Amino acid sequence: MIPQLVTVGYRRADGRRRRLYVPLLPVAVLLSPLLLLAVLGGLVTCRVFRVSPLGALRCAGHLLWALPGTRFELEQGPTAVLVSVR
Repeated sequence: MIPQLVTVGYRRADGRRRRLYVPLLPVAVLLSPLLLLAVLGGLVTCRVFRVSPLGALRCAGHLLWALPGTRFELEQGPTAVLVSVR
């Protein structure tokens, strides 16, 4: 399953908490014009490092497939950030 929602929660220095919900489909539609540049950049990178483009695409697919359910927690001093991928 491809991730569909990213939840970003953070705690500010004053102790207040915020939570942001980012739907990935509208973000992907807005960024789709940049997709051609990303594909060309990926092909050039694969060519420079002598990596199979299909192998790189397969690896990216496996990485995206593993993202749902992932949680990143960062804390530094009084500020904390939690990113959850659903």
